[in-house]
Amino acid sequence: MACICFPIALGPCRSSSLTSFRCIGIQFCKPVKPCRRSLVSVHESTSSVAGFGWHDVLRVAERDDSDSSDLQGYFQKVQACNRGSDLITQFVPFLVESEVVGYIHKSFVNHLLKFFGIFTFMLDNDDYTICEHVTFHSSLKSPEERTRAIGHVIKCLKNHIPGVRDELYPVTSSFGKPIFFSLERAAAPFFGIKAYGVHMNGYAIRNGQKFLWVGKRSDLKPTFPGMLDHLVAGGLPCGITCKENLVKECEEEAGIPRLIAEKAISVGAVSYVDIEEFRLKRDVLFCYDLELPRDFVPKNQDGEVDSFKLIPVVQVANIIRRTEFFKPNCSLVILDFLFRHGFIAPEDFGYLQLLQSLKNGNCS
Repeated sequence: MACICFPIALGPCRSSSLTSFRCIGIQFCKPVKPCRRSLVSVHESTSSVAGFGWHDVLRVAERDDSDSSDLQGYFQKVQACNRGSDLITQFVPFLVESEVVGYIHKSFVNHLLKFFGIFTFMLDNDDYTICEHVTFHSSLKSPEERTRAIGHVIKCLKNHIPGVRDELYPVTSSFGKPIFFSLERAAAPFFGIKAYGVHMNGYAIRNGQKFLWVGKRSDLKPTFPGMLDHLVAGGLPCGITCKENLVKECEEEAGIPRLIAEKAISVGAVSYVDIEEFRLKRDVLFCYDLELPRDFVPKNQDGEVDSFKLIPVVQVANIIRRTEFFKPNCSLVILDFLFRHGFIAPEDFGYLQLLQSLKNGNCS
């Protein structure tokens, strides 16, 4: 195996066009029909950039004309988060200290060749046009040096990496392991870095019935504007534990005071692997449940949520099965909630298969 490396030179930024490719959905043993449009036309409401308003959501939620044991709509939501599995061969490993920390699309590797002294490209001994894997230049030994160097890369490639928000994610070989460097959140999928987040289902019990608090994202959000979301969710940045991050997000997103937020219960995790063009998302979402007081009403503090609604869990399930109103990965966390609270039962055809599909990614 041969390597290519260059002397350190944080030179001028240059860019080139990216070539996209078609993503194909993952396959399940149970046949999955093509995803249909939502039962509510996106043209029926202009109250949101997502194309729907609360009246559309509630109209779908309250309809009682389908078999709740039919899990087909749920499988489609899992499929939407796990696209392009057959395209993994288009990616090469990204190694740090001999540990695989990510995967980079072969075409995106071409953009990295110009960054002298930051990356080393290991080539196939028999075919020097084939890159076997990418690693940092040997001169970049500390996490701080790597973070600074790759930060320069992200700055130069900002036209190819949308949504840069100056939020750093820790990069490790697996959760809890030493941090090799930190990477801009928006760039994580372009380097195939495993990203972690916290998602909380906030629920209330009224007259013996369980309800979920559902948020509608602000139309100004850079990602999935106007779509439905959990009561609280957020990525896991550097330097904070899952629980502390959740408590922080509870206050910012829903006005939940620490005294209540600390009662949230960790209930597991879901994971997925999604390939779209040059992006490889390997996400693990730590799931939490929080039973809220009957009289509690969430109030957003950071401008990222437009409004909230308290909806019966059975109706939230209808929204998941029948529409694409929810931010895609939120559907997986709600499905996990439906399993754990008995809204999906072993008698439902495909029960175990759907349960297993909530961990399509490597939870490590």
